[in-house]
Amino acid sequence: MMLLIDNVPHDFIINHQDKDLEALKPFVHRTFNGNDFIQFIKSLQHIYKKHHGLEAVFVKHAKQDSLQASIHHFKKHFFEIEHLPRTQKHISDPLKNSAAKRINMFLRWMVRQDNAGVDFGIWKTLSPSQLSCPLDVHSGNVARKLELLNRKQNDAKALNELDASLRTLDKNDPVKYDFALFGLGVFEGF
Repeated sequence: MMLLIDNVPHDFIINHQDKDLEALKPFVHRTFNGNDFIQFIKSLQHIYKKHHGLEAVFVKHAKQDSLQASIHHFKKHFFEIEHLPRTQKHISDPLKNSAAKRINMFLRWMVRQDNAGVDFGIWKTLSPSQLSCPLDVHSGNVARKLELLNRKQNDAKALNELDASLRTLDKNDPVKYDFALFGLGVFEGF
């Protein structure tokens, strides 16, 4: 993917010409194909040119203790231009009961800063206190064993429940527990 966009994603997104998108058509990774890739490039360009970038979209709709509504509005902005309906499946929406694991992980990387080089913290207008734990099967199972989560499904309702539990442990940085929950499930078989 990076080779196809000359290892300069932001520059490619902002400055590509329609002819540059032709080289993306053969791309395939699992269910994400070249048409999806092209749509992502066009939608991201739209967000940068019409909405002042990704950070601005998430900030505009942020709540004091949650970015889940921001994710919903990001998806709306992402698909407000002409698009293939099939591409919508690649962006989760917590207001449609998704845990939105990948987008929550992305937000963690962009907002939270750590000393280990995992979380970049390059966005300065949002706070780690607004983040949600990227909920997946591993972190969910460990959270249940630790009685931080009761709900059986890994959906938006479970994410809200886990958020509430983690905020009682650290309201300023509830997501700092993510790697421990995930790691116990994957590496330790907890």
